[in-house]
Amino acid sequence: MENISTQDGDINIILSAAFEEFSRGNLDEGLERLEEALGRDFDNPEVVASLKCANYWRDRFSSLKDRTNGFEKAEYLLNQWKGFPAFVLRAGSASERCVAALKQLVFRNGLSYYEELIEGPPSGGKDADILLRIGKCYKALGAYDKALGYLDAANQIKKEQAEILAELADCYALINEMHISKAFFREAFFLNPQAIDFDNLESVMIRRLADKLREMGYEYPELVEWIPVYGVLFGVFTIKRELRSIEYGKLRQSIYSMEVELRENPKKKAEILPRLFNRYFWLIDHYLVTKENREKIDEVLLKIKELDPALYEQYTK
Repeated sequence: MENISTQDGDINIILSAAFEEFSRGNLDEGLERLEEALGRDFDNPEVVASLKCANYWRDRFSSLKDRTNGFEKAEYLLNQWKGFPAFVLRAGSASERCVAALKQLVFRNGLSYYEELIEGPPSGGKDADILLRIGKCYKALGAYDKALGYLDAANQIKKEQAEILAELADCYALINEMHISKAFFREAFFLNPQAIDFDNLESVMIRRLADKLREMGYEYPELVEWIPVYGVLFGVFTIKRELRSIEYGKLRQSIYSMEVELRENPKKKAEILPRLFNRYFWLIDHYLVTKENREKIDEVLLKIKELDPALYEQYTK
């Protein structure tokens, strides 16, 4: 009778080989290895779960023939990835190394399709949306320097785009450049929280903040609106800067518009409040940086207190 520990060791070697094939972008070769492992140990839970996950992607890669061009194929693969975590939970004993290998498989293939659409280095690309997608693929693959190159190129073409800034922030967090990361995150969540591909963010800082908000009862999409507010309250978004004259004018105008809308449409309070509080925080920060008259700061603080006394207490403590 074969020694069990020896058999387990052999299975582990075969699994490792399968995951290595997936990481290189080779789905069929990885599947062959998993089939070999299944033939040796039909009841091994990791083998069974890994096969379920690999077959999930075999079905989806088979569907690529129905897509007419590289862009559609890449978009399909990356959109399917968003639903994969729920499948993994149902699959049972899929290991982290299996999921990580399949992530490499999906994003390597998606990247190859996107890169067909541009020529030369990042600076040679003219389509910010494609550069953004390439940057996100490189980030998923762990190639953060390359990701930053493409994301920065996208940012140069499309200024003040929340999703691009959030991806830049995420990359900087992943290489532990936290000061830059916090600055970009705060800008992104100020511009448009709903435009951010929140599920794609990997920053531990942001994930922990989101977990805290879920504990408080917030859920998506409301949760992302409160991220910048509690990011300030919990001491995560600590970067302050002086606004340019045009930015200051736009900020004051947006605050006024929101205040009017809040008075005229009280039913929209839950939607308006987090964005309004975020803008109040930005205005106070601007006043502090520019050493503005204290009366102006107190005026904004009074507005916060009238809208939410508990939040005011937390902000001023």
